[in-house]
Amino acid sequence: MNRKDFDKYNLTPLDDKPLEGVTASIILDLRREKDKGYYPVKYRVTYDRKQVYYPCMDLSMDEFSRLHGSVRDLLLIKTKKLIMDGFKRITDIIEELIQKEGFTPVGLARRLKRGTVNSILTSFDNKIADLEEKGKIGTAIWYKCAKNSIMKFTQKDLKFADITPGWLEKYQVHLLKEVEVKGKTKTKTKTTVSIYMRALRSIINQGKADGIISEAQYPFVIKKNGKYPIPKGKGRKIALNTSQLLTVFNHPILPENEKWRDLWVFSFYCNGANINDILRFKYKDIKGNYIEWERQKTKDTSDGEKIRAVITSEMRDIINRYSNPDKRPSNYIFPYLTQGLSPIEERMIVQNVTHTINKKMTAIGRALGIGDVTTYWARHSWASISRHEGVSLFGISKGMGHHSLKTTQIYLDSLSDDELNENAAKLPRRK
Repeated sequence: MNRKDFDKYNLTPLDDKPLEGVTASIILDLRREKDKGYYPVKYRVTYDRKQVYYPCMDLSMDEFSRLHGSVRDLLLIKTKKLIMDGFKRITDIIEELIQKEGFTPVGLARRLKRGTVNSILTSFDNKIADLEEKGKIGTAIWYKCAKNSIMKFTQKDLKFADITPGWLEKYQVHLLKEVEVKGKTKTKTKTTVSIYMRALRSIINQGKADGIISEAQYPFVIKKNGKYPIPKGKGRKIALNTSQLLTVFNHPILPENEKWRDLWVFSFYCNGANINDILRFKYKDIKGNYIEWERQKTKDTSDGEKIRAVITSEMRDIINRYSNPDKRPSNYIFPYLTQGLSPIEERMIVQNVTHTINKKMTAIGRALGIGDVTTYWARHSWASISRHEGVSLFGISKGMGHHSLKTTQIYLDSLSDDELNENAAKLPRRK
């Protein structure tokens, strides 16, 4: 085709939109002709003098040229709408990136990939990669476990439209089936079912937001709409009462194990703080008689809100015994993590410390006939004993770093044996 043939058509960009250092355009890519005179229509994104292209559809030069004017042909009207809808989606994402986290071509590519894929398992992979990039390794592992469970159940790829209320119910039945594990019969608990289903629901929610499925196709319950309800996990009673707590504090153990129990004790007095948070405490977090921190679990959704705890005499003694001797503000209080570690390395250290604490505390709990005491028991015990001592629900919720009082109530939804006995003793006696 010679130059005159090109000049017959309007092949300028169908749209150009400058967006604070980024320009998005709709172009007909004439660098390579496809079959029968068709060329690819592409969305071109120019940033830092570099261009990235995203394919849309194939059109002839005549068809692309006619899109510039008043379109009357019904097929071309639909074609133009599809092209412009795609362009709006790209420019909306670019604007959102600029406003929130700063534009990068990688960020745009990730967002576009996440929104256009119709595979559940690939969407899981994208979510996991995004979490790992942000250093949220624990949450990434949760999604990996959910994905592996779904793969084991279905043994094939799934599309978003495949996830119906009926499919979810069958998957739940599968999870609750008894299985043979090392000669013992085991079943998944409703808590595990809830965990996996919430991960899947998060993926489905993103698909719905990206327009992959409609409101009518959404399979989960929204205000009792007759669809699939995620079962609620049943909480375990893992809170110690005051007398049990003191026996744990005073149980004789080997001197080399004292530091592991002391970290558990520190957690209890520090509002039941998670070991993942405690190991990240720095000297700059100490503000006089208080320590302030942001929960790792919810730091991305907490708007920077910090938890404050009084540094009790017990906590101060533990800091004095085991802390990092280099007390510069940027140094960690407890000498387990160091600067420059990758998120995976940090997680491995936190897991190893938590595992060791749990191992030593479980031995104490079993020796006392209390049960397998773990770090979770410190958190639940602080909440339960605080309530028993008259601390308000709001005070407990703030101390634990919960965003909602409902979350705190989950910790406190069953009465301790002490409270049951006290309540029974208050009843009038039959003479």
